Amino acid sequence: MATNKNALLRYQTLDRCFRNPGKKYFWEDLLEECNIQLREYNGEQSMIARRQLFKDINFMESEAGWSVPLERYKEGRKVFYRYSDLDFSINNQPLNESEVNTLQSGMAILSRFQGLPQMESLKELIPKLQKGAGPQTLAPIIGFDENPYLKGLEYIGELFNAILYKTVLSVQYQDFKAKEPYEITFHPYYLKQYNNRWFVFGLNEEFGIDNWNLSLDRIQEIKSNRNPYQENTSIDWNEYFEDIIGVTKSKEDKPIDIELWFHPTTANYSVTKPIHGYQ
Repeated sequence: MATNKNALLRYQTLDRCFRNPGKKYFWEDLLEECNIQLREYNGEQSMIARRQLFKDINFMESEAGWSVPLERYKEGRKVFYRYSDLDFSINNQPLNESEVNTLQSGMAILSRFQGLPQMESLKELIPKLQKGAGPQTLAPIIGFDENPYLKGLEYIGELFNAILYKTVLSVQYQDFKAKEPYEITFHPYYLKQYNNRWFVFGLNEEFGIDNWNLSLDRIQEIKSNRNPYQENTSIDWNEYFEDIIGVTKSKEDKPIDIELWFHPTTANYSVTKPIHGYQ
């Protein structure tokens, strides 16, 4: 059974009902409780019927779920549901197979950001989370373009934290035209990957330019600076790259229309892999 936000909400709701000794929950009551939660958090379209309720219960009882100790107690011609062990909760159990697979799939994507300090602790945490869920061997099923040997990746974590905690930086930088490194007082705002290279955007304090970009592979050294951090108040980074190819533009630049011509044999490649979003 696919694990999604609606399913998790239903499992948590059923778990609370099964642990409640003060009320007898018949299937109609369980269905009502689930739909109350689903309607409140995800709207009417997420509500379920009786068939899905019993699928959820069967999953929770299975080894792929949590093997919950669920008992069925007869009362007349009806049956109510309750854990035989009221101290049991799915929140106290090791991750099940479905959750571990979901976590591993997410880690495969998150591993692209190897420079982030948070990733190292996540890698160490995975084996602990897997404990008790049985042996897991998830073969790689997705690949991304990345270059782990790219110069400057070691700065991503430091720059990420500087943006997060609003820290001014003194950056030793050497662009391709400079014979020697020079220092920039830099207020970082945004990290951007383009064409397999990483750039950081921010305020160059010396020039007063707030969309200055530095290529991470040209950075020589980064140190914290005690200057007061100046917030970004003029640039929406979600829209900043909408009308450019690359990463650099001045505030004086204006978009222009460009007409492209392609040979019929290559036109489809350009249609399916546009140079720019507006193409």
